[in-house]
Order: sequence, then structure tokens, then C-alpha cells
Amino acid sequence: MRRKWIYATLLGAGIAAGAFALSHRPLSVSVIAPETDVPLRLYGLGTVEARVLSKAGFDLAGTLEALLADAGDTVSAGQALARLHSAEQEARVARAEQAVLAAEAARAKAEAAIPRAEAVLAQSEAANRRQQELARTDTISAQKAEEAQRDLDVATADLAIARADVAVLQAQLEDARASLRLEQALLQKYTLSAPYDARIVTRHAEAGAAVKSGDTVFTLIDPGSIWIQAYIDEERAGQIALEQSGEIRLRSHPQETFSGRVVRIGLESDRVNEERKIWLHCTDCPTEMYLGEQAEVRVLTGQRDRALMVPQIAIRGFDGQSGRVWIVKDGKLAEATLSFGAGDDRGRVEVVNGLPDGAAIVSNPPKNVEIGRAVRVETGAE
Repeated sequence: MRRKWIYATLLGAGIAAGAFALSHRPLSVSVIAPETDVPLRLYGLGTVEARVLSKAGFDLAGTLEALLADAGDTVSAGQALARLHSAEQEARVARAEQAVLAAEAARAKAEAAIPRAEAVLAQSEAANRRQQELARTDTISAQKAEEAQRDLDVATADLAIARADVAVLQAQLEDARASLRLEQALLQKYTLSAPYDARIVTRHAEAGAAVKSGDTVFTLIDPGSIWIQAYIDEERAGQIALEQSGEIRLRSHPQETFSGRVVRIGLESDRVNEERKIWLHCTDCPTEMYLGEQAEVRVLTGQRDRALMVPQIAIRGFDGQSGRVWIVKDGKLAEATLSFGAGDDRGRVEVVNGLPDGAAIVSNPPKNVEIGRAVRVETGAE
């Protein structure tokens, strides 16, 4: 019985010693090595969009008489795209044209009366001069002289009236012409024309359909205004600047990478997703681009000749500027609070300050690590 107790005691001691040895044996860890020629890129997810996009429609209600273009067509500025039924408006234009002709005829008639009134006035002036001379020599009576002066005054008034009639009829003619231009302008509204050289994205109606004022009939884009709208994490967006170069990958071309540059940075961030919008102009994208297609962008924000890049998953309490990491110092584990700078598209941030001399950062700390634990650095570490 005593022998069994001794064996049990020895076995327990052996197990305890083994457990102690296992818990205190050096851990194998990987550490992060400095890198050279490190590109700092930010990742963003976005879509293909058009800077110039128009919802084209009529300014008035009516029935679509004809559609002269379709989705996918390339149209020129001023090219007719659709027409409304316009017989009623054409009749108004014709009536306005006749009103102009009538006003022109009335003005011409009034103008023709002016030479006659001028001739009568000239005759009355000559007669009045003779009568007044004869009256001064008492050759004729004063009544005759008065009648001659009265005739002159009447002729003068008639000429003034004739000229006033011409002015009134000229004003009426201008009004008729303005009415004609108005009716013609309204008639032009019955034809929908392309506002610029464009590509038709969508046709929203068919011939015979009734449309209201402002209804969209075509969606147009300027093909030269295609760009990539992307969303960048607000925490990193401070690294973005205009004219930075970027790589673009379209979902329809997963094996190809296209070049672009940042041409606009949004002035308002998304309050829910905490992201900032940027736009990139693609310099060598395919000719055929499709709005709404998903795109991935990687914007080059800087380049480091030498840098120590730490995965964010290895940083505890990271607030965008600092955090704590496990380090190896003199063969043992320790903790250090480091300052970090720019990040890249691989989820890593650059160490700026705080790393003790001779220390190395643990890339993937094992579970249940503790300060002072002996470690063995694996070769070929990151």
C-alpha cells in the first residue's frame, strides 16, 4: 500500500514538472522585419459613374408622336431625339404668321398715306403764303386769309396723324412678330433635342405614350465625363490628395488593372458609414463603360524607402495614432506603446515612434502570452 502511494506521488510530481516545463518553455513567435520601397496605398470600393448625366424630357405635356433615338445611341448636340404631337401648336404658328402679314400690310397702307399728307401740307403752305401776302395789301379779305391759315393747320395735323398711325401700326407689327416668335419657340418645345454630344443610357417611354411636363424620356451622359466614384475609410482619408495616382480594377475585367488619378475629393463624409467619397479619372479604361459597375481602387498616397509596417490586428487599443503591441526584447516578451503613421491597402500601419532599441514586434502573438515569457524567434519571419 505504501509502495502504491509512493508511485502515485512520483507520478503526480512528474506530471506537475512536465506541465511547468511546458508552460515555461520558450514560445516560437514571428516578428516583423523592416521593408524597403514600401508603397502606401489606400483601398476603396466604388462604382462607375458619369460626371455629366442628364434626365432629358419635355417642358410641356403631350403625346409622343415619334422617338428618333434609342438606348446605346451616340447623338450630337442639337440632334432631335423625340417629338410630341404638335398639330395644334403648328396652327397657332400659322395664325401668328398671318397676323404678322396683316400688320405689315396695315403699316404699309399707313406709310403710303404720309406722302399724300405731306403733299397736301405743301400745297396748303403755298396757298397760305399767297393769301397772307394778298391780305397784307388788302387785295383779299381777312376771312380768306384766315381760311388759308386754317387749311394749313389742318394739313399739318393730318400729317402728324398719318405719322402717328405708322408708329402705332409699327408697334402692332412688332407685337405680332413677338407673338410669332413665342409660338415658334413653343413649337420647338415639341421636339426634344440632345443638349450636348451624348450617349443615351436609357429610353424611358415609347411612341404614343402621354407624358407630363418634366417626365424623363431619355437619360443621357457625356461619354467623356466617365469617372470612378469610390469610398475611402474616413480614418485614412486624410492621406488623400488631388492628382494622386491610383489603380482601378473593374468587376467586368478582373484580370486587368487600369490607371487613374484623383480629380475630386468630396467635401462631405457619409455620416453613417464614416466614409469619404473621391472620384478618379481613368486614363486607359475600356471604351465601353457601364454605369453602376463595381470598381475597386487603390490610391498611392506615398512611398517609403524603408518602413516597419504592422498589421492592425496585431495592435491593441489602436485609435488611429497609437496602440500597444507585443515585442521581443532580450529574448523575452514585453509590451510597448507605439505611435503609428500612414497605412496601406493591406491593413497595415507604419511605425513612427516608440519601439525600443533592439526590440522586434511580434506579428501574431500566441494566446495566453505574458510579460517576461521566454520566446524563440522563428526564422523567415515576416
